[in-house]
Amino acid sequence: MPTRPAPRSSAPSARAPDAAAAPAPRAAWWKTLGPGLITGAADDDPSGIATYTQAGAQFGYAVGWTILVTLPLMVGIQLASARIGRITGKGLTENFARFCPRWLVVALVLLLVVANVINIGADLNAMADAAALLVDPGGHAHAARLGFAVGLALLSLLLQVFVPYERYVGVLKWLTLSLLAYVGVGFAARVDWSDALWQTLLPRLQWQREYATTLVAILGTTISPYLFFWQAAQEVEEIRRVEADKPLRIAPEQARRHLRRLRLDTVVGMGFSNLIAFFMIVAAAATLHAHGVHDIETTAQAAQALQPIAGEAAVLLFAVGVIGTGLLALPVLAGSAAYAVASLLHVRKGLDQPLSAARAFYGILAGALLVGLVIGASGLNPIKALYWSAVINAVIAVPIMGAVMVAASHRKIVGTLTLPPLWRLLGWLATLAMGVAALGMFATMA
Repeated sequence: MPTRPAPRSSAPSARAPDAAAAPAPRAAWWKTLGPGLITGAADDDPSGIATYTQAGAQFGYAVGWTILVTLPLMVGIQLASARIGRITGKGLTENFARFCPRWLVVALVLLLVVANVINIGADLNAMADAAALLVDPGGHAHAARLGFAVGLALLSLLLQVFVPYERYVGVLKWLTLSLLAYVGVGFAARVDWSDALWQTLLPRLQWQREYATTLVAILGTTISPYLFFWQAAQEVEEIRRVEADKPLRIAPEQARRHLRRLRLDTVVGMGFSNLIAFFMIVAAAATLHAHGVHDIETTAQAAQALQPIAGEAAVLLFAVGVIGTGLLALPVLAGSAAYAVASLLHVRKGLDQPLSAARAFYGILAGALLVGLVIGASGLNPIKALYWSAVINAVIAVPIMGAVMVAASHRKIVGTLTLPPLWRLLGWLATLAMGVAALGMFATMA
């Protein structure tokens, strides 16, 4: 198995001054995509697939508008997180500690860890259920679901410890291409596009508990705390990986190039994520909702949304998508929790570090996967567990988003490179929308 490359030396470069000053040739725009694109791909994890499919089955096209509205909000908060990492060269936890009392930082990290391990458990549960379908579409392999969950958790852990993330993520991205099948369903099924677009642009809101909970679930799976911590941490690792790069606070001459790249990377990554999410809702609305299936209980039921394009292979295509996106998302979920806790404990961290140099970090990562595995093995309904993990994400995200937005414009953190007004507005609107949606959900439950 490939070994992890040694961390980049911090010694000054031996290049001549004129060579260091020479501008690097401008790369094609698609070659500059990195943390933002990977974060966007990880956002369409099993929790997202289940939430969008359940939403489309339950309410048809009436929730498609949420994807349109959440895109700019999602870009705003993710861009704020990425900028914090690139400007300071440190993750969110270290930056929160610079302006928040320690008890508040600990509380924010605990909220993240709670949300992540629940999400890991729900994802592993769904991945195991999908693996059972993949091995035996007839359903006889479901008794071995715990074994599948253990095997998938162990596989994910070994890949994270011994294979650099950027190396195997390229393989996993091919598996996630199966999600493009939902785009195909949008054109193969009998979608009433005039109605779908009308309800997306001019939505009819409903004041009822189920509708409010679904909106919160969509927000929670689209704008999730682990994505903030992950993208910031990946920008920090990019600084360590590329010798010429420095935190922008100490190398402001690099700001224009990197902030432009961050913006493009984040917009493309979140745009791709939300496009797939929209087609998931449309596919479920045109297939499940249109045929009277309004409540999804099993992964096999969720797979029926792919039948117009895949026929009898719909279950297999769905299973490949769930397992692929799960293997892509597990490192993001466990890794973001490990980065946050390791920063709190001041121990060496990073997926670019060998096991011998960061045992505590990988121990935390393994612990998050283990707790998630225990949650997933508790016998919860896979689809319901995924759906409610998204709801929990939304509620927990609100205080974390507030801290991110404060840090992104705090001069003690970012100096003069504060978040521009447009992105600041979108980030705070995302925070407000998440808070209002959560309060609305609780109000309808009263």
